[in-house]
Amino acid sequence: MADVGGVGNTPLLDLSELAPEGVKLFAKAEWYNPGGSVKDRAGWRIVSDALKRGDLGRGKMLLDATSGNTGIAYAWICARLGLKLTLAVPGTVNAHRRSILEAYGAELLFTSPLEGTDGAIREARLIAAAEPGKYYYADQYNNESNWRAHYETTAEEIFAQTRGGVTHFVAGLGTSGTFVGTGRRLRELRRDVKLFSVEPDAALHGLEGLKHMATAVVPGIYDRSLADERLEVATEDAQAAARKLARERGLLLGPSGAAALAAALRVARRAAEDGRPAAVVTIFPDSGERYLGERYWIK
Repeated sequence: MADVGGVGNTPLLDLSELAPEGVKLFAKAEWYNPGGSVKDRAGWRIVSDALKRGDLGRGKMLLDATSGNTGIAYAWICARLGLKLTLAVPGTVNAHRRSILEAYGAELLFTSPLEGTDGAIREARLIAAAEPGKYYYADQYNNESNWRAHYETTAEEIFAQTRGGVTHFVAGLGTSGTFVGTGRRLRELRRDVKLFSVEPDAALHGLEGLKHMATAVVPGIYDRSLADERLEVATEDAQAAARKLARERGLLLGPSGAAALAAALRVARRAAEDGRPAAVVTIFPDSGERYLGERYWIK
């Protein structure tokens, strides 16, 4: 099997000047992955594990549901490995992501814009059930390889990059793979680390890539007991955080990364009130360059 290379070992940005005095704030810049997002980690692990088991290849196509970034990860990996790919995507997928997916040669099946990612999941399940011999349904929301990718890479990188000093970890919930895998391993490496999951504050939101767990199809890999606290972020607060970081630090964040930043700043303020040294680490899943057509940038 070919080695795609370049996945992981992303920089840890020091954003401590945004945090209160005495608290360090860091973020993993996941747009340094080859496909431009954190989803390259899970995508590569899912594909490579399926190939090793013999579930993929030899005429079988990869099938999954995605709102964008995992699809891009699958698309460039499949192009590199000579595999065929079919993706069920919500009709709301932005034009930039659609162009990337099509450039890599992915077959796109558009589902109802009103049903979001959950509608794409239902469509992918129907396709897989109808033609099991044609497709390997990766099912990123229930695939153990998803969280294991972060258990074995993201967490280890964070621990090494902070020299074991991470005290708080903050990450958004989409498939939940990043939070679950990274959180599980960090807790093994440092028992007193505090884990905070992040999700939108309402069912109807503008935070692409994140799930409002109370009203969404809950991923099978999600471990509800893992977080010390669940933090909810309003779309407007995330958008404000994105604009602030762009204009004061020259960094462009996607909606899920902006929500993670807003939540991490909340955690940092609490840590400062406690008066103990703290190192808060969060994940920036992708760059804001894929979202520059969104209106919130011009406010």
